[in-house]
Amino acid sequence: MTSGSVPGLDHPVEQTEAEVTLTGRGISVSTRVEVVQNEFISVRPSVSEFVDQVVVRVGDVVELFWKTDDSQRALPAEITDVEQGAVVRWRMRATGPAEASQRRKAVRGRVTVPVTAEYGSIDLRGETVDISEAGLRAEFEGLGAPPEAGMKLELLVELEDGTFKTKAEVVRTMARGARWIISIRFSGLQEKDQDRIRRRVFQALREERAKRADDAPPDLRG
Repeated sequence: MTSGSVPGLDHPVEQTEAEVTLTGRGISVSTRVEVVQNEFISVRPSVSEFVDQVVVRVGDVVELFWKTDDSQRALPAEITDVEQGAVVRWRMRATGPAEASQRRKAVRGRVTVPVTAEYGSIDLRGETVDISEAGLRAEFEGLGAPPEAGMKLELLVELEDGTFKTKAEVVRTMARGARWIISIRFSGLQEKDQDRIRRRVFQALREERAKRADDAPPDLRG
């Protein structure tokens, strides 16, 4: 960014959350923005679910999304460096100006509830890792052959206020021994169930914020 760029408007603010979306690959990863310097941005991704899997490579085209008080912003960028190891960092270079994003963002929250995925004659049972009105990520006990991207599913999700069932589609599957992490996109989810998920996600986000506040040093609490 230039010296006259405005944090929050032209680029995300350091030490805030932003989402990196790999253009054309349907993968979005939550990150924490660590450093913004000139046109370069360094982020620390939440990629524990991608153990032993390279999520981005140098040269990948991405979009960086972040929220302001009254809108969402998007910045096109290119990955310039990938640091692996105990701490994973991605460095990227902005390739254009930030703009207001018209994308309707499905808010995702870390919610753990039972879920069953039916495909063919197999019922996979597991728990959600996170969920939004657009889909979920869940960890299942492996059974048979892992479902491939594009495979159609019937999902049964047991929220605390009741169960809902919906058609869905596998986005990607990652095997960890006998456990599978599967990202799933909802298909034709009823509006009343979207509302229920949204309420549950905002509850989870409030709980997470409260926990962070409790864990903060006394001099940093509001």
